[in-house]
Amino acid sequence: MVRPYTMKGRKRKKNKEKYNREEEEEEEQVEEEPSNETGKRAKLDNISEIDDKEGEAEEAVVHEMEGIPIAPSEQNTKKPGVIFILEKASLEVAKVGKSYQILNSDDHANFLKRNNKNPADYRPDIVHQALLSILDSPITKAGRLGAIYVRTDKGVLFEVKPHVRLPRTYKRFAGIMLQLLQKLSITAVGKREKLLRVIKNPITQYLPVNCRKIGFSYSSEKLVKMRNYVATVSNEADLVFVVGAMAHGKIDSDYTEDLLAISGYPMSAARCIARICEALEDKWDIL
Repeated sequence: MVRPYTMKGRKRKKNKEKYNREEEEEEEQVEEEPSNETGKRAKLDNISEIDDKEGEAEEAVVHEMEGIPIAPSEQNTKKPGVIFILEKASLEVAKVGKSYQILNSDDHANFLKRNNKNPADYRPDIVHQALLSILDSPITKAGRLGAIYVRTDKGVLFEVKPHVRLPRTYKRFAGIMLQLLQKLSITAVGKREKLLRVIKNPITQYLPVNCRKIGFSYSSEKLVKMRNYVATVSNEADLVFVVGAMAHGKIDSDYTEDLLAISGYPMSAARCIARICEALEDKWDIL
């Protein structure tokens, strides 16, 4: 009975020797191959080198953008544009009942009569139609509209960005105008850009240098055909058109260089703007 035990003991010694040999071989392999940490460090070094190269490339691009560009700048190749100014717009805020509203002849006729005011003078829908006529024109969609400025009959001046999308219905438009006149600006959804903002007078400080400022009035003695008049204007000059956005009266032409009548009949502001845009589309080949 003693002999088998000795056999088992010898087998255990052989197994131990095998295990020892395998451990020694594993240690030799570990010494020959790099560790995981060193491998990771090597990879990180490679990644950092790539990042450095990408960072240098980005810095080079940013530097090129901030510096003088190689290609001609947009300012040098910029095409002449058009600026519209709507004068004497009827946008007056008053407290009717318990809320503030934009006064108009349809909804507030009794309120205006009680305050000795003529309801026919309160036509904010004229400004709405004029703005839609400008923003819907191919001139605007072709990127040739520089800016739109509106000055109310009370002297409040505000700017309308060319890429703004105004409401098509008057009630929503009146709500935006009320918010603009109360908060002095309206920003885009999810952005900080101000699409409409109240600015300081005079308006001439916002106009480009060497621009041609043209006013329109039915009472003007200079009756012209708009296409022929625009054709005589230089292709390098920016054009500023001043149109009245009121029901009756005449615009103040203190800063305009010329006062034109483009029809022998009285025209609405929207129709006048449509004729101007059509003439410019023919001049600049915009279809």
